[in-house]
Amino acid sequence: MLKKIGKYTILAKPVKCKYWKPGTNIVKYLCKKLKNKVKDGDIIVFSEKALATALGAIIDESEIAPSMFSKVIVFLLMRVIWGYMLGILTKLKKETLEWIRKYPVAEGAAHKQLALILGGLLQVLKPSSEAGIDTSNLPYSYASLPLNSCSIVEKLRKTLSKCLEANIAVMIVDSDRTYYNKKYSIALSSRKTCVKGLINLGVLSYISGRMFRAHFKPKATPVSYAGPCMSLELMLEIAEIADKVRGVGAGRTVFEMARRFNTSLNGVTWEMLSSINHYPIVIVRILGKN
Repeated sequence: MLKKIGKYTILAKPVKCKYWKPGTNIVKYLCKKLKNKVKDGDIIVFSEKALATALGAIIDESEIAPSMFSKVIVFLLMRVIWGYMLGILTKLKKETLEWIRKYPVAEGAAHKQLALILGGLLQVLKPSSEAGIDTSNLPYSYASLPLNSCSIVEKLRKTLSKCLEANIAVMIVDSDRTYYNKKYSIALSSRKTCVKGLINLGVLSYISGRMFRAHFKPKATPVSYAGPCMSLELMLEIAEIADKVRGVGAGRTVFEMARRFNTSLNGVTWEMLSSINHYPIVIVRILGKN
């Protein structure tokens, strides 16, 4: 995909890979997969969820015992407040409102309990992607955990640059939205990141960004970056274009995923996920200024 972003022309190429299960040696895999395919200045953009899964940063939510607070949150906050009030106010899609109004109490309570532990109340109050936790494109009741360690991206850059014999940059991206106001250079993120300039206000960022869409443009969230200095605006644009070209795998949500495989919410298997195309990395190349 070729796209002009401001004064830059950007080439983004998704790389088809096998499904990365926990324990996948991604460095060894990518050193072989990308040999002679990258050059100095290229940016390798990782899907945070795919990377977290390969690194084993996942958890089985069926083993979490939800508190009464989490159960109340699911019923009142999700089904009622988000389903019939905030969801309409923030102009959520009709299909999104439908699954929120049918949000499963048992599974949802465990998910909210995990979000409370990892991110606190401002994350729990979000309707989805709480604290960077993601359940799509994972089997059974597994959820990927956020890669909040800022050292991961630098280690990946050093290791891959060495084996690929190219001075590359590395970015880790979450499809969860950051809302960006270009005029005032304000970027409202609803989760923790390692990128300077992103303002994490949890659910407040989510509500503000969606309510004032005339002033804030939604972009994929760069979780961390290692490489030459880059403006926040360009980083957000690269994160967004990479997120678009990689696609959604088995689905954007567990509900889409279950429909695709014609199974229950917890019925998706590793084998099912391995049967479809996955693009966990995107090679981004800045061709030059316009």
